Amino acid sequence: MAFHDVRFPANLSFGSVGGPERRSEIVTLASGYEERNSPWAHSRRRYDAGMGLRSLDDVQALLAFFEARAGQLHGFRWKDWSDYRSGQHSANPAFTDQVIGEGDGETRLFQLTKAYVSGATRYVRPITKPVLDSVRAGVGGIELFPGEGYSVDHGLGIVSFDTPPEIGAEVTAGFEFDVPVRFDADHIAVSVASYQAGAMPQVPIVEVRV
Repeated sequence: MAFHDVRFPANLSFGSVGGPERRSEIVTLASGYEERNSPWAHSRRRYDAGMGLRSLDDVQALLAFFEARAGQLHGFRWKDWSDYRSGQHSANPAFTDQVIGEGDGETRLFQLTKAYVSGATRYVRPITKPVLDSVRAGVGGIELFPGEGYSVDHGLGIVSFDTPPEIGAEVTAGFEFDVPVRFDADHIAVSVASYQAGAMPQVPIVEVRV
């Protein structure tokens, strides 16, 4: 599968329904206790883009995008309006939003990540599709600037520093990001009569690993 570095129209993803999915394997023992395990280290997100359609013009734009991706064949970027920033939803990204590593005097490449914290539990999600020109990064509490202190691979979400951060220096970043996804069906059924009556087509979208 190829990945097309193009974003699904953001005005169509606004209003969609979806969120993270986990896979848990649960075995109930004879004693009534359970053994629980998950084969997935990271969650996977699913969406229904049909809920974001508001007019027949939107349907036409969706069909054009679907055909250009050849259905399920090619991946693309998706803006998850409920979770697309490194910090608070209401604030623009700041270079101190996320700690993405610690300097060892040798490493220059750091993967963008976002931490989800609840109590003492912390889940760190790799971010592979940052939005172009949205990444801000710093080392040891000092902000650096693209082209002067670092560069960003927007296809992999990797920040490359010109000079390896010093030992113990906290490496931080702020950014906006998309989710790499594909259509989860090779068929979209649209009835103009049903659409005008308020029935939305189902357009399943699923996150892919890249």
